Amino acid sequence: MRKTLFTVLALAIATSAFAQQQIRSPRPSPSASFTQTVGITDITMKYSRPGVKGRAIWDALVPYGKVWRAGANEATTITFSDDVWIGGQKLTKGTYSFHATPGPGEWTLHFNSVADQWGSYSYDASKDVVTVKATPEQASHEEWMNFEVEEMTTDTAKIVLRWEKIAVPFTVDTKSTERTMAQFRNAMNPDWRTPYMAANFAFENKGAATDAEMNQWIEQSLKANQNIANLYLRARIAERAGNKADAIRFGEQAIAAATAQQADFASEVRRNVDMWKK
Repeated sequence: MRKTLFTVLALAIATSAFAQQQIRSPRPSPSASFTQTVGITDITMKYSRPGVKGRAIWDALVPYGKVWRAGANEATTITFSDDVWIGGQKLTKGTYSFHATPGPGEWTLHFNSVADQWGSYSYDASKDVVTVKATPEQASHEEWMNFEVEEMTTDTAKIVLRWEKIAVPFTVDTKSTERTMAQFRNAMNPDWRTPYMAANFAFENKGAATDAEMNQWIEQSLKANQNIANLYLRARIAERAGNKADAIRFGEQAIAAATAQQADFASEVRRNVDMWKK
């Protein structure tokens, strides 16, 4: 009986100790992350969010002229799924630690090749791959430090560090349009889809390719297989160029090429053809 009681007590103590080891307590500066796709590139940032908590921040808690981890706890990291350009400088795809040197009128942002480090305590400037200047802006109060993607195009993202009453922006250029068109040019197949997709992308992103290239691709697609998709695109290209007669002719051909399952698509084409006729 005594042996059984001893066993039960031992198990209870062990279980209690194990439970205490598994307890998760809140961090004063909670972790955060985001992933944003820009064009065809994924950008991921991981960081911790310190709070103002009534403290003086700039040139106080965070001194001017000294490298700062741009967050709390582990160093902030930024990951790119493809090569990108920041301030005209190339960063190859991968993960970098992100540090900042604040100043009253100008900041220096550091993209460092040593991603896994605690804060900026072991920061080595010789490991910086890219450094860029940034201008801090006055902003509304932000209690918890945060990174936001505030502006975005097919190619670029403006990422802003916000804390207290300061906003510090930097822009990442993915060159997605240029790289997408390069993929199309290098991967042309003798079917209608690839040249159609290339021509459609060029049509939707004016300036991505020359008109001659776009016309060459749509004619290549039509030569391989005429259907409602590439005939309608050919019609829209003609309409944009001011050639209403060709726009109407190819639009009518697109409607005639529609299958029963493409009735809704054909109705859309019909509305535009009727509008072009007016």
